[in-house]
Parts: sequence; structure tokens; C-alpha cells
Amino acid sequence: MASDRAAGLAATARALTDGDVSSRVLVEEALERIEATQPALNAFRTVRGEAALAEADAADRERAAGGRRPLLGVPLAVKDDMDVAGEPTAFGCPGDFPPKTEDAEAVRRLRAAGAIVIGKTNTCELGQWPFTEGPAFGDTRNPWNRGHTPGGSSGGSAAAVAAGIVPAALGSDGAGSVRIPAAWTHLVGIKPQRGRISTWPWAESFHGITVNGTLGRTVEDAALLLDAASGSHDGDLHRPPRIRAAQAALDEPGKLRVALSLRMPFTATPKRLDPVVRARVVALAERLAALGHDVEEADPRYGQIGLAFVPRATAGVADRLRDVPDPALLDARTRESARMGRVLGGAPLRLARRAEVSLQRRVGAVFGTYDVVLAPTTATPPPRIGAMASLNGWRTDRAMIAACPYAWPWNVLGWPGVNVPAGFTGDGLPVGAQLLGPANSEPRLISLAAQLEADQRWFEKWPENHLGSRTGS
Repeated sequence: MASDRAAGLAATARALTDGDVSSRVLVEEALERIEATQPALNAFRTVRGEAALAEADAADRERAAGGRRPLLGVPLAVKDDMDVAGEPTAFGCPGDFPPKTEDAEAVRRLRAAGAIVIGKTNTCELGQWPFTEGPAFGDTRNPWNRGHTPGGSSGGSAAAVAAGIVPAALGSDGAGSVRIPAAWTHLVGIKPQRGRISTWPWAESFHGITVNGTLGRTVEDAALLLDAASGSHDGDLHRPPRIRAAQAALDEPGKLRVALSLRMPFTATPKRLDPVVRARVVALAERLAALGHDVEEADPRYGQIGLAFVPRATAGVADRLRDVPDPALLDARTRESARMGRVLGGAPLRLARRAEVSLQRRVGAVFGTYDVVLAPTTATPPPRIGAMASLNGWRTDRAMIAACPYAWPWNVLGWPGVNVPAGFTGDGLPVGAQLLGPANSEPRLISLAAQLEADQRWFEKWPENHLGSRTGS
């Protein structure tokens, strides 16, 4: 009989290495958890049952013969915007998508580390929204309260990890799509430096704003998965230097200068930081000060950074629409974004790309004084299921900017950020804070996150039985 929850990624890898469990048993248990939770949470779009069991048997044989790889035999999940050979990549869209013939580079690297991709997780249409709902696959629900979204667009990956279905998962982050669901499901979510994890077969994704990232219940788990998935393809446009993320999770960060930033970037739309979210983030800042860091209130100078985001995002939607078998089946908001992307995909896109260097210089000036920026990951707790799904395009944009105004600037800059759990609302809904740094600062952010984790011990908290009474009404 399957255990109720998966152990963490690092613990699972150690148990396999020590011979305490077989990959076959782990995969069988994960498949049982998927079957048990899918009606309630709907985290998965595709489940590779027979293939994963065959790969588990092969991993057990390899280990018995003396083979050793970092994640040999560990079952993981990846978001359904990443190609897995033999499976379709629908990226949240309806329609009949053909199976892919090759793995995406990130998936190939996970397999090279020995991991078993047990399934592909749900995401909204082309990853556009901070909720994971749509007619192609239904609503993915938050394990902490099924009446609320786990966020998006990596909502399926977040729900699967938060519920303990798998020990860790890959997602992607184009405007906070790893960090937002991590915040709303009480997880660690790492958005790495652009290019750290390859987005191939796309040389860059959504004109450089989208990167692949990791979700885990602990810093060590998210960092270990980051190491396994990291690396470049020959066709990648961005190739940052290699880091040792898992080692950083064990290192002391030293005394740091931390800027607590609560100001939202300008968007010309109404938004407000929820008082409970503010209080939880400020409480984390106070803990950092208690741990010996210098913490002051200070804000990056974002300026009109939104002008550099919209052309890249909408042109990216237009690019991805070319892979959709029947665009007429898509949400009207997706088609509207693609139309805008075709308009903005010429000179406005080129201007947006050229603005990046000056924006990095302007925003990055904060790092002349501070080592790390601490900011809310979202402005609100997770919304209720359906709160945004039925809105028109303009109202959806306003609603998601109001809920999630903090994450997307770091996508324009291409720099790393780490969501850490910041606690809960009075109703038990998770909220998060993000640690933000300049280029290639993942080791520092990971070390600081690990220090906070040792102090807060957030991994000890699990959602109540999502198949039990706490369903949300």
C-alpha cells in the first residue's frame, strides 16, 4: 500500500542509494497517489504509468549492477510545456496534439541524472495566467483548500509537490509562474538565471522572459533538482556559468544587507498589498534581522519596466500559437493576446529587447547598497477557483496584476529569485516572499533561503487530507 506522501527529493535519493527502497515501489506509490488525488486536485495532464514502471525496473537493475547517478530511480513530474518523448505537449490547450519524438533538453538532463518522469502536470493556456483552469483539462485545485487555486501557470506542478504526490517538479516562470504557485502552496520555488535550465527546443522562451525552474518542499530539494536540470543546449541563446545549487543550500550565507521592498512596480492599474501578506513578509524581514542580517526598507527603481514586458509576453503567445492544431478551440483571451503579439512583434519588441540593459542598470543599482531584495511574491492570498477564469481579457489583466504585481519585473531582467513560504492567512491559505538578486546570484539566494528554512521549519507543515473535510465551499 502506498504511503500517504512522498518523501522529499534528497531523502528519496538517499533512500534509493542506501537500498532502503526500490524505484519500482516508489513509482507504484506515486501512481497510486496520482490516482487517489486526481479527482480532487487534478494536478496531472498526462500520466506515464506503464512507461514509468518499465523505467523504474531498468533503474533498479542499473543500481543492482553498481550504477550510481544523482537521481537514479526517483519519480518526478514536469510541467506540460516541456517535451517528453512519446507524449504530447499541449501546454494547457485543447486539441489533438501529436506525441513528441524527443525530450526537451531539461527533461533529457533529468533522465541523464536517472530521474523518472512519472507525468506531465497541468498548466493554463500557454502559461498566461496565475491560475490553472481551463476547458482542456478542468480546474487544478490547491491542496491547502480545494476552493482556491494553487496559482499558475505551474499550478499542476505546485499542487503535485504540495500534496506529496511527487518529491519535486519542474515548472516554468515567465511572470512569476514558478514563484506564484510556490507562494500559494507553501513551497520553495526557484526561478533561476535566464538560461540556467535550457528551454530548448526553444533557443529562448517568450523572447527571454520565461525560464524553467524548480519546486520542492525544502530548499535542498529545489536546489538538487536545479543542479540536475541545469545546463545548456548547443542552440541556446543564453549560457550562464555553472553553479552548485545543492552545495549552496548547505553553505552559510554570511552577514548580508537586505532591502525590504514593499512598493509595487507601476502598472497604471489599481492594486493593494493585502495587510496579512504584508505582515507575513515583514515578519520574515524581522527574522532575517534576528539572524544577524542588516535589514532596511528600500525599493528598486523599476521605472516603466512594464513597457519592456508586454511585447515580449504577447509576441511569445503568438509564437506558440503556431504549434496549436486548432486555434479556434482556444480561449478568446489567448487569441486576443496573440493578435496583440503580432502587432507588437516588430519594432516594439525590438525596443523592448534593447531596453533590457538600461533596465538592468537602473534596477540593479539597488545592489550597490544591498545584497538581496526581500519582497512579497504576491499581493494577495490565493484567489478562489473561478475568480479570474470567466473574465474577459481586460478584466483578467487587471485582476492578475492586482493579485500578482511583484514577480514579473525579474523576468524582464532575466535574474534569479527564490520564493520561500511566509506563513498563512487566518483561513489557513499560504502566502510567500521572494528573495531577489542580480545576475547569477542563485547561490547567495539559496543559502539565505536555507538559513530561513532552518529557522522557520516550514517543511514540517502539510495540508490537511485533501480528500477529507477541508474542501473549501
